[in-house]
Amino acid sequence: MTIDANALVNAAKRAMEKAYCPYSKFRVGAALLTKDGTVITGGNVENASYGGTICAERSAVVRAVAEGHTEFKAIAVAGATAEPISPCGICRQFLVEFGNMQVIMSSTLTNKRTEMPLSKLLPNAFTPKSLNE
Repeated sequence: MTIDANALVNAAKRAMEKAYCPYSKFRVGAALLTKDGTVITGGNVENASYGGTICAERSAVVRAVAEGHTEFKAIAVAGATAEPISPCGICRQFLVEFGNMQVIMSSTLTNKRTEMPLSKLLPNAFTPKSLNE
């Protein structure tokens, strides 16, 4: 199965519109492509207790796992930034739990896009295999 980056980015942009961000007004959307071809989306969800805020990438993963998916091929992230938006550190660690996948980062302001494997975004990652070493 090939990855349709355009379709995945468009799904992330749609998810961005549903983000709940009353404090920062900074909307982020993510679209996760599962091994079987299902696309699951998520948006960032802010909380008045800022530590309770969840990023779009983790929102999509939690939703996917709740629906029985744990194997992923790619994730697209969309944000209204000048440069393609990149997953934060905790999201990178959260994603690597499920293995290496393609990460498609995009900007809704400039339509710029960057793509790379998660292993390049988080080199020398602590993974489930690290627990058995």
